[in-house]
Amino acid sequence: MTEQTIKEGKTYAVVSYLTFIGSIIAIIMNSDVKNPFTTFHNRQGLGLCLSFLLLGYFLGQFDSWLISGPFLFGFGLLLVFGVITAASGKMVLIPILGPLYQKLFSNIIK
Repeated sequence: MTEQTIKEGKTYAVVSYLTFIGSIIAIIMNSDVKNPFTTFHNRQGLGLCLSFLLLGYFLGQFDSWLISGPFLFGFGLLLVFGVITAASGKMVLIPILGPLYQKLFSNIIK
């Protein structure tokens, strides 16, 4: 992948980690250009946002900061990790869940 490709897709790659709506916006904006750097981060960002929503719903039922606090801290770290790697122009998988997101969304986000 060329430096120019990374430079062109960096903005939408970072946006893809900013909430579920940011992921959708980045996917739509990348649908015409098909930048592989942005596509990689779109899969990671959408996977993180969907995992956060699904797991957060079930963990929210416990109504305990001892359960939800570490969950929020862990996902916050993963989001910061994703934003930093996207902003620095690297394609690094998110720990533990990254390969799953790439495989799961490979047919949906191209």
